Amino acid sequence: MSVRKLKPITPGQRFRVVNNFEEITTNKPEKSLTVGIKKSGGRNNTGKMTMRYTGGGHKQKYRIIDFKRNKFDVEGTVKTVEYDPNRTAFIALVEYTDGEKRYIIAPNGIKVDQTVIAAETAEPNIGNAMKLKNIPLGTVISCIELRPGQGAIMARSAGSSAQLTSRDKKYVIIKLPSGESRMVLSECMAMIGSVSNSDHQLTVSGKAGRSRWLGRRPRTRPVVMNPVDHPMGGGEGKSAGGHPRSRNGQPAKGFKTRKKNKASNRHIISKRK
Repeated sequence: MSVRKLKPITPGQRFRVVNNFEEITTNKPEKSLTVGIKKSGGRNNTGKMTMRYTGGGHKQKYRIIDFKRNKFDVEGTVKTVEYDPNRTAFIALVEYTDGEKRYIIAPNGIKVDQTVIAAETAEPNIGNAMKLKNIPLGTVISCIELRPGQGAIMARSAGSSAQLTSRDKKYVIIKLPSGESRMVLSECMAMIGSVSNSDHQLTVSGKAGRSRWLGRRPRTRPVVMNPVDHPMGGGEGKSAGGHPRSRNGQPAKGFKTRKKNKASNRHIISKRK
């Protein structure tokens, strides 16, 4: 996985850093696993805009991803590694021995014609999925369930991974990408290896138009608004705008928003940094 810097032959390419996409093997998705997406432009069922700074964007098709990995004890062969416009990670098309095809989140280092399997116990090879209680301690994992059968919730974005550190009765202790150590039920599934496209964070868009292609409209800074529009608005000239906070008055930059009596707090061993 690598990135490359473009030659500055246009203003938009001067600072552009692009993904090499050297892992990608095809640019056509599996038709049976794609559905159309209807965009709302940030508007609700009455046509009123309820989400600001949303709209436009390139037409996309959604790829149906198998986050549950519930096809147990059936070997599958990786046919392609593909780009997915709906997520930062790459996806892999797996064809199982019974003929069924499914998309999975592609782990780092996966290759075409590689064999993967989901089982309660399996070899801890890259791309295999199994229950946390059977994964060796110290293994790097990703696409982790929070409740058995729920489907992958944690460590799904490009380059992210967690580490299985220890076991405690019916729980295992996992160190998450944020630095948080957390107890997760040992019956939950996880994939071996880190998520692909680890250099995604090194890319630079280079121009405003690329955000428009992604469906993001220009964002107005709160400091330049009027007091009626935002708590940080108003003042003469370029004034600081008061304490950083949201439009609804919620403080930002260090203000903790997690509820003190949240039920899952008892599963957190050490908080994130």
